[in-house]
Amino acid sequence: MDTEQTGLDLAVLVGLQAAGKSTFYEQQLAGRYGLVSKDLFPRGARNKQQRQLRLVTEALAAGESVAVDNTNPSPEEWGPLVTLGHAHDATATAYWFPPDVAGSLRRNAAREGRDRVPDVGIHATLKRLRKPSVSDGFDAVLEVRFDGRGGFQVRQSATNH
Repeated sequence: MDTEQTGLDLAVLVGLQAAGKSTFYEQQLAGRYGLVSKDLFPRGARNKQQRQLRLVTEALAAGESVAVDNTNPSPEEWGPLVTLGHAHDATATAYWFPPDVAGSLRRNAAREGRDRVPDVGIHATLKRLRKPSVSDGFDAVLEVRFDGRGGFQVRQSATNH
């Protein structure tokens, strides 16, 4: 089966906590993509990675494009997802949210309850965060930035090699 024929896409959102990934999903992908996010799992859920991969597999096998809304900071996290997408004849698209640590800390501080992460978590993710590229197996890498009007600008990544 050819990816062009299936029309399936696996969208992997890559960025710091409070970078706007969930809002982007709601504004740009909801309705066209199913959502898989470890944040939606029960707090004490075990084997979150296995559960995530199973849910992605189920969506793709059912012919549904799916978005994975986690930090996905490095090939260790996104590699298995890309492999899984391609195994189901889906394209794998990275949505890269360039780090804005001050902005993430500010937005995170406005969150309440379970949605708020300790600041140290943002800094720990930053240490592991790497910009994805097509050399990582992605079919496309799109850069996402706030547009200053409550929405987002999406463009082809400058280093899409």
